[in-house]
Amino acid sequence: MLDPTIKTPCIGVCSTGIGDAVCRGCKRFSHEVIHWNSYTPEQKRAIDGRLSGFLSQCVSNKLRVTDKALLQWQLEVQQVRHVAHHDEYCWVFSLLKAGAGQITDTHEFGFAVDADFSALPLVELRDLIDREFFILSEAHYERYIQTPDLFAESLSEAESPA
Repeated sequence: MLDPTIKTPCIGVCSTGIGDAVCRGCKRFSHEVIHWNSYTPEQKRAIDGRLSGFLSQCVSNKLRVTDKALLQWQLEVQQVRHVAHHDEYCWVFSLLKAGAGQITDTHEFGFAVDADFSALPLVELRDLIDREFFILSEAHYERYIQTPDLFAESLSEAESPA
């Protein structure tokens, strides 16, 4: 498989300019938004992998892909922009972003909503997934970027003389 070029995940709704540490649009950390163009392909792949993993987790907690080939076909027929190297759960989110309000039968698109969320309109489900994706990204930022390394602190305390 060819190594895909990682394009910016920016969707043109950046909130880092108003002080958010995590962008409400693309879910990158503010320093990642600022420095994106200077990152190496490996650094961009790491960020892309984190974001697609978080999104896939949020989507797969609410629905399941029943027919990946049908989903992929629908994305092509409907001309929905999606990232081909991401998994099918990220594809479903791209589909929901493009047309959640127009989908009446999810099975025609190769996915099914889990019973716990079946009463929600797809637009509300899409928004719920997006909020959870943001919360997960924000929690990751707070734990691993904003907060000092607690393990390193406990090591230095253990090494200091009593």
